[in-house]
Amino acid sequence: MQGILGIKKGMTQVFDDSGLLVPVTIVEAGPCYVTQLKTKENDGYESVQIAFRDKKEKRTSKPEKGHFEKAKVSPKKKVKEFQFSDQSDLELGAEIKVDRFQAGEFVVVSGVSKGKGFQGVVKRHNFGGGRKTHGQSDRLRAPGSIGQGSSPSRVYKGIKMGGRMGNDRITLKSIQIVKVDTENNLLFLSGSVPGSKNSLLEIIN
Repeated sequence: MQGILGIKKGMTQVFDDSGLLVPVTIVEAGPCYVTQLKTKENDGYESVQIAFRDKKEKRTSKPEKGHFEKAKVSPKKKVKEFQFSDQSDLELGAEIKVDRFQAGEFVVVSGVSKGKGFQGVVKRHNFGGGRKTHGQSDRLRAPGSIGQGSSPSRVYKGIKMGGRMGNDRITLKSIQIVKVDTENNLLFLSGSVPGSKNSLLEIIN
């Protein structure tokens, strides 16, 4: 088990070994750097803290500067802990790149989905809308009845209604790696993954 941080660059399509056209998402994964090694003796559990993407020094607080200097790496924007099944080859400042992954592997991808803003029930909950005849000119995308009459004279909690949609943390399992480009630090993941372009992704295998 191991993980890496990446940036979603967009989608394209490639041909697999059997000649089938496969839609893929391109992720710029790493290079990440080990900034802390947590052990059971010191922290009560084992994990590896890695950092990704350079950050301006003037935007880095003094505690963060000291933390990165201890690991002998430049200030980074994103820091995340992962559990590595084998930490023997890792040390402070070690570089983690896409060569740790192989084509054909299945990974777990987590990210924040696109924010849609305030949406109605048709888009948010896949409602069918009202009848399109009998004079209902303004009921096509309305939710319809949302509760009872005189009893209980209120709307129950949890009723599906319009509201904010998207901007949620989404985790997808069993995403296959179609191709690994070690020269450009790129992973080609089968299908689509959460988030917009240039959004942060966490990839675990």
